[in-house]
Amino acid sequence: MWYQLERNVKNSSASHGVPLALRNVLVVLLVTISVWPLTADGQVHAGDMFPELNQANLAKHDLPETAGRVVLVDFWASWCGPCKVSFPALARLHSEFGGRGLVVVGVSVDEKEAAYSAFVKKMQPPFAVVRDQEQKLVRAVKVPTMPTSYLIGRNGRVRFVHSGFHGSASEDELRRNIEALLAEKN
Repeated sequence: MWYQLERNVKNSSASHGVPLALRNVLVVLLVTISVWPLTADGQVHAGDMFPELNQANLAKHDLPETAGRVVLVDFWASWCGPCKVSFPALARLHSEFGGRGLVVVGVSVDEKEAAYSAFVKKMQPPFAVVRDQEQKLVRAVKVPTMPTSYLIGRNGRVRFVHSGFHGSASEDELRRNIEALLAEKN
């Protein structure tokens, strides 16, 4: 396929007087675009940099300072049953590790303000919650399911991804991962 693109670019550019260097750049660009879907799913994985939260246009609350801290970003929705179960566990993790450097941020993907507000009022989380009202962050991360938690190391790289919530087993695994990250030096 890439070879056909290269031939087409060379043939079309030769007749229009496009310089050879520009033609080569176009070929590389077209090849890269054509194979991109084959080499990456677009999701944020362990080892990837997590998008800057303060650049995501999140609605509701001010975001806590995250620079140099271990961050747990949890994507949730008011209609999600496992999300309702996970919130008390996230509150416990926040209480247990917040003083040691953990920041918990719950990111709602609810499109309706009323659904978001009712959930927050009922759950009363002690950690920061925001609403991704324009769905920019959830699309950038390509969150696979609700809830999904991303544990981010002090350097801004995702270290662990937890899809779904499975009661005490998920809470215990998050706890172990958080303890490991907090024990690491900068």
